[in-house]
Amino acid sequence: MGMTMTEKIIASHSGRRVVKPGDLVTCELDLVGIHDMMFFLSGEQGDFSRIRKVFDVDKVAVFVDHAVPAPTTADADSAVKERAFAKKHKIKNFFDVGRHGVIHQKIAEAGLALPGRLITCSDSHTCAAGAFNCAAKGFGPADILYALCTGQSWYQVPGTVKYELHGSLPEYVTAKDVFLYIAGKYGDAANQNIEFAGGGIKNLSISSRQCIAVMCAELNAEFAVFPYDAVLEAYLGEKAVDAYEPVSPDSDAAYDAIRNLSLDEMEPYISGAHYIPNNCRPVGESAGLPINQALLGSCSNGRLEDIALAAGMVKGKKIAENVRFIVTPASQEVYLEALRGGYLETLAEAGTVITNASCGACYGGHMGLLGGGERCISTTTRNFKGRMGNPESEVLLASPATVTASAVRGVVTDPRSFMEG
Repeated sequence: MGMTMTEKIIASHSGRRVVKPGDLVTCELDLVGIHDMMFFLSGEQGDFSRIRKVFDVDKVAVFVDHAVPAPTTADADSAVKERAFAKKHKIKNFFDVGRHGVIHQKIAEAGLALPGRLITCSDSHTCAAGAFNCAAKGFGPADILYALCTGQSWYQVPGTVKYELHGSLPEYVTAKDVFLYIAGKYGDAANQNIEFAGGGIKNLSISSRQCIAVMCAELNAEFAVFPYDAVLEAYLGEKAVDAYEPVSPDSDAAYDAIRNLSLDEMEPYISGAHYIPNNCRPVGESAGLPINQALLGSCSNGRLEDIALAAGMVKGKKIAENVRFIVTPASQEVYLEALRGGYLETLAEAGTVITNASCGACYGGHMGLLGGGERCISTTTRNFKGRMGNPESEVLLASPATVTASAVRGVVTDPRSFMEG
């Protein structure tokens, strides 16, 4: 029996010729990433100052991304520890304020996510890197501490669900809608890997693939991996920091399930509040629901194509008086590109608040928290009760197009009807 893409990557890093679901293996890592939230921690699991030597300075990356610039004294103190760590170990891949961005976006921009690689980072959305034909997974502080010292981590090989994508998305329907459809129809994917295949993938941009891959964390998937193709080859171009070896599944690879999706038939989707699996529906079923805030950003949808889409939709219009529309770019590089392209000016003229690049309000940190009784429609990754502020608030997840249309109308709005109007 052949192997899936993920199984091949795990096998090649474990010293085994073949792995199968259920196997427990120890693997050599290509990259270990750590961000500022880890430096809040104390005790044996979280005191990274105890590390005498990291396993390989070229395979460690350090990111200031959640609290930029520091909104509290505690955040500022953790950043001091983080900078000391990067200086002590002479980490060249250190992305401090000014070079900053959400960890998953920076890994992509810096060419650190490459086909065939095995990556771990101190963030649950690390599976975002699977858009680049590599296997990536987040770990907690104890495992990250071990990985930084040894360059190793352990995995239990998951079974795999394969999604075959066909066709191309209609106008104002985006990759976020594809994920929300999957989440609503198929629900949780705990202890499983998700892989994507099919002719429709060539019609998805790299940003779209990143969006889908990162959101698979919300289904509790272990890994989320896209194949290597001409689109990815062109994207990597001069970005790639090293040579790489693309991975394809064997023709006789075994899957827990194979599901076919027609992108042509996709429509705008939205989640309900507080959770995602089996809690998503077409936007029309929630149309007219009042909102207080709209947020476009995060490692899911804070990239240039998302910001450009929003700017095109609001041009010549105004944000509803009862709505705060917040746009948070995923990185400083995205911010600069959006600035040069005139997108930020268009959004500001419409009444949008544009923040610096950061995780921002997504994790309940700063720049857009909610008060009691408020409702936000957001492109962010997660909508747990109380995640974005007061636990009596609500967060509904949707695409950049749906969020933007709703920000202008002041109520949940199907972006197709908005643009027709």
